[in-house]
Amino acid sequence: MTKTDTSVIIYSTPWCAFCKTEKQYLEHLGVEFVSKDVEEDPSAKEELLAKADGASSVPVTDIGGVIIRGFDRAKIDATLREKSLIA
Repeated sequence: MTKTDTSVIIYSTPWCAFCKTEKQYLEHLGVEFVSKDVEEDPSAKEELLAKADGASSVPVTDIGGVIIRGFDRAKIDATLREKSLIA
């Protein structure tokens, strides 16, 4: 299976256990992602607020424009399959 150019962005903080777990999960699946620290990067926080309708809880994951709040493994898996990032 070839991976598409679909981008995966995780908005997170260093202290968030669910953020860390989700990153480890995506690494385990072999999915490339960009992690943006919303505490250290004001522009990342602005992106998060715009994409998540003002919600500032983390993690928030953007998989090719699909926004997933929290570490929802089932929704992440389904979206990754839909975007052809995993089999």
